[in-house]
Amino acid sequence: MEGIEGFNAVWGGIMGWTTVLSALYLTIPVLIVWMIIRYFRNKTDKRAQIVQAIIEKNPDAGNVEELMRQIAPRQKSLKEKLLEKLLWGSVFVVLGICFLGYALFIDYKGGMEAKTLRGTYLVAFVLLGVGIVLFLNYVISKKMLAKEIEAEENRIVHSA
Repeated sequence: MEGIEGFNAVWGGIMGWTTVLSALYLTIPVLIVWMIIRYFRNKTDKRAQIVQAIIEKNPDAGNVEELMRQIAPRQKSLKEKLLEKLLWGSVFVVLGICFLGYALFIDYKGGMEAKTLRGTYLVAFVLLGVGIVLFLNYVISKKMLAKEIEAEENRIVHSA
């Protein structure tokens, strides 16, 4: 009888921890998504409240579209977007090289399980791959969008 009670206590503890961990792994991503959605919804609502207050206080405020354009967040230029891709490509390549160097060093020295070592190599090659793809995207986009970037820069220079 004591063996069964001990088994039930251990099994109950395992099931309790499994339930707690499952709840954490399920609720944390849901909470993160909810917070992001809430942030963007609040941002849009605040902008709408500002426009509504301006229209209520001054009915002949003029063009509402112009007002919305003024309060809208600044859009990134093509050049800024391309430089961001270059930055992230550099970050991923450096991380990939670091993981690859670590994996090669550990592989040479020994002392790591083969499964973990394969995982480290996999992470290194995935990071390197993503970085190289971002670099290629930067180079190709820079060549394809050269005229648009130049036109955008001229428009900025002439409007200032």
